[in-house]
Amino acid sequence: MEPLTSLVTADVLGKAAWMWLVFAAIVAALLAFDLGVLHRDDREIGVRESLLLSAGYIGIALSFGAWVWWYLGAPSGIAYYTGFMIEKSLSMDNVFVIALIFGFFAIPRQYQHRVLFWGILGVIVLRAIMIGLGAALVTHFGWVLYLFGAFLIFTGIKMWLLADHVPDIPNNPLLKFLRRHMRVTEGLHGNAFWVRKADPASGEVRRWATPLLLALILIECVDLVFAVDSVPAIFAITTDPFIVYTSNIFAILGLRALYFALAAMIHRFKYLKYALALVLVFIGTKIFLVGFIGKFLPAISLAVTFGLIAGGVLVSLWKTRAQAHGMAGST
Repeated sequence: MEPLTSLVTADVLGKAAWMWLVFAAIVAALLAFDLGVLHRDDREIGVRESLLLSAGYIGIALSFGAWVWWYLGAPSGIAYYTGFMIEKSLSMDNVFVIALIFGFFAIPRQYQHRVLFWGILGVIVLRAIMIGLGAALVTHFGWVLYLFGAFLIFTGIKMWLLADHVPDIPNNPLLKFLRRHMRVTEGLHGNAFWVRKADPASGEVRRWATPLLLALILIECVDLVFAVDSVPAIFAITTDPFIVYTSNIFAILGLRALYFALAAMIHRFKYLKYALALVLVFIGTKIFLVGFIGKFLPAISLAVTFGLIAGGVLVSLWKTRAQAHGMAGST
């Protein structure tokens, strides 16, 4: 019994192993319930179901944050909620790109959930690797935080200047590489990522990728690119790997559920990207100001982050209200 107790209470990245196991069990249960019960068959997910499912994910994420607040203290709880909000908001831009990818490959709505579900499994692994590396760097080289800060300021300015930029999916270098080095079918084959069919040149039966697999690969790479922004942003709030990782994963889980509602109204959040740019600049600047004015109170970081994001959402909804009325009148 003692070896088992020692294993459960062992230190893993600054927290007891049982805390990581509890978090992993919650995520595994959510994914199993999502795939095995709610979406066992391929079907189109409506806006109402998307909103209800997302509300459930958000409720679980907020409840987990409340437990973090109670068990680890207010600073950890505030850091968790700040990281959750930052990741959730930055991922809004991710939704826009995912919608473009699905549109380019003409992926029917009934197959989109399958791509997003398997995509989240990749995200869980990739974020774990990135956050683990980030934690190791920050622990052994404190000055890395200043690099994170400079990168966040640069990224925020770039995001502001390129707020209206639309990714060019057809000319994406990764997509061109995949098409050159993989056998890809012309059209979809149901919900399959791979199929076996005869090669027109040789007549031999070979394994072919479908456009569904290409969409999955591009979405994984998009998330990796966005993680380069969001992970340093949360490390600038807290260097606790447990808070960084759990807030990241809960935000992403809920956003994938919300995708089907957001994709239909992403145009209403036109000015949110400017608010996110200011958030990144604020967080990056905060790192450099610590040496002059001392460490910011966690509540201040949370309040400023929430204020900027809420302001971006409200301005977006106000500026695009005429467009929304026009769409409602045409239906």
